[in-house]
Amino acid sequence: MTAAAKIRIDKYLWAIRMYKTRGLATEACDKGRVRLNDEAVKPSRSIKAGDTIIAKTEGRPWVIRVKSIIDKRVAYAEAVLHYEDLTPPEDLLPEKSQATSFHTGKRLSKIGRPTKKQRRDLDDWQENS
Repeated sequence: MTAAAKIRIDKYLWAIRMYKTRGLATEACDKGRVRLNDEAVKPSRSIKAGDTIIAKTEGRPWVIRVKSIIDKRVAYAEAVLHYEDLTPPEDLLPEKSQATSFHTGKRLSKIGRPTKKQRRDLDDWQENS
């Protein structure tokens, strides 16, 4: 781990494991999904300890305060020590999306294969539909 005074914001977001690749972090900055101290930033913008970053990832929105600077990607357990998560609790709750509540007809995983009776019932149902 190398401590530096300043680092690019895209590299920092990648190093703390907010984005899976540095390219995704750069793309998020370019598309305006990352804000530094309440202003949109380019990926080359330098950050320092004490800055507040607001980022929207695929999973959820983040509000973090930079505690220390790292420039190498580290394990998650170590990465969380370099920032303070200030995300409001209401943003942490997973939203029930339509995709999760809509039944697609697929069997749920980890249930196993249908029994012979279930298979016959499925076949009968498909013939009658």
